[in-house]
Amino acid sequence: MEFFKPGRTFDFMRLAWRFFIPLSVVLMVGSIVLMIYPGPNYGTDFRGGTELELAFEKPIDQGKIREAVEKSHQFSEPDVVKVASEPHPDRHFLIRVQEVSAVTDSLKAEVRNALCYTNDGNAPNGDDKTCPANARAIEVKFSQGGDKITLRYDAEPDLAKISEQIKKVPTVVLRKGSAPQVISARDHRVELQLQSRGDQLLDVLSQQLGKDMVPEKALRVEWVGPKAGKQLRDSARNAVALAILAIMVYLAFRFDLRFAPGVVFACLHDAVVVIGVFIIFKKEVTLSTVAAVLTIVGYSMNDTVVVYDRIRENLGKHRGKTFAQIINLSASETISRTILTSGATMLSVLGFFIWGTGVIKDFAFAMVVGIIAGTYSSIYVAAPLTEWIDRKMRSRAPTPAKKKGVLQSARA
Repeated sequence: MEFFKPGRTFDFMRLAWRFFIPLSVVLMVGSIVLMIYPGPNYGTDFRGGTELELAFEKPIDQGKIREAVEKSHQFSEPDVVKVASEPHPDRHFLIRVQEVSAVTDSLKAEVRNALCYTNDGNAPNGDDKTCPANARAIEVKFSQGGDKITLRYDAEPDLAKISEQIKKVPTVVLRKGSAPQVISARDHRVELQLQSRGDQLLDVLSQQLGKDMVPEKALRVEWVGPKAGKQLRDSARNAVALAILAIMVYLAFRFDLRFAPGVVFACLHDAVVVIGVFIIFKKEVTLSTVAAVLTIVGYSMNDTVVVYDRIRENLGKHRGKTFAQIINLSASETISRTILTSGATMLSVLGFFIWGTGVIKDFAFAMVVGIIAGTYSSIYVAAPLTEWIDRKMRSRAPTPAKKKGVLQSARA
C-alpha cells in the first residue's frame, strides 16, 4: 500500500538543522533536567515500600483515605491512587507507604529478649523459671518483610509459653487466626506468622473509616525492600545501557561507523524523552516502564535500520546526488512503510491505553510516546547526524589535489 505517489520526494533535510535538531536537543536537555529535579516518581519496585490494592465497600474520596492513614502515625508519606476500573471506579484504589518490615531493627532486640534468646542454650541471667528449656530460643530468624519469625529450640517447644512470650511485645501482633506452630519436629523449629505492614494498614483503615467501608481482605499486597529496590533500579539502568551498546556494535558491523552514532543517539533520545514525559505527567516509573523503554529502543532501531538500509542502497544507485539528497529520497521511499508499521502498532497500543488499567495503561502510555518519538527520531535525529558525520569524514579525507601536492613534496 502506497500513501504517496511513487517517485515523489520530500525535502526532510531542509529544516532538519534549523528546527528539528534544536527541538530534539531541547527535549533531551529538558528531560535530563527533569530527571535531576524533581526526579522520576519511582514506584514500589524501585524505591521500596508496601503497596495495597483495595476495593472499598462504598464510594470514597482518596483524600479521606490519605487522611485516615496519616492519622494513625504508623505510616509515612502515604500515596493514594485511584484505579479507574468497572463496575465501581470510585471504590478501587492503590495505597502505597514507605514502610516495609513489620519488625524494625529496634524491635528485634525486644523480640529476642521476650523469647529468651541465648547463644549457649543457658537461661538468660540463670532464670530457668521464666525461661525454661522448652521456651528458650537458641535461634531467631526474621523474614525480610518482618512478617515471619523462625525459632529453634534444644527441647520440644512449649507453644503456649511461646505465645505468651511474644505477647509481651505489644507492637508485635500475631496474624489473625494464627498461632505458633511447629514446622520441624526433629529440629524443634517453630514459626510465628505476624501481621505484615499490609495487614496493619488494613486494620488502620478499618479503625479510621469503619468496618462497613473497608473490605476484610485486600485484592493485592506487594512489598519491596529498599535494598532490593535499589538493585532493581541499578539493573534496569544497566539493561538499557547494554542494549544501546549492543545496538551500536551491531550497526557498526551491519553498515559502517558513519551510521552507528546516529541510531544510538536516536535511541537515547527516545528513551530520555519517554522518561521526561512520565515525569511531567507524574506517572510512576516501574519495571513495566523499563520494559516499555527497552521495547521502544528496539522499535526505534528497527525503524531507523530500514531507512539506513535504503540510504545504503541509494548511495550505490545515485552517485551524483549529495548525502542530504540521498536521505530525502530514502526517507520518502520508506515513508509509506513507516506509516503502516507505526500506525498498526499505534492502533493496538491505543486500545490498551484507552481501556486498560493500572500497569497496562502506563505501559501503553510509554509505548504511545515512544512510537511517536521513534518515528520522528529515525528521520530527524539519526539521519541528519549521519549526514553531518559523513560531511566531517569527507572534509578530512585527502582529495586528489591534496594527494598530488603530497607526492610533489615527497619528490622534491
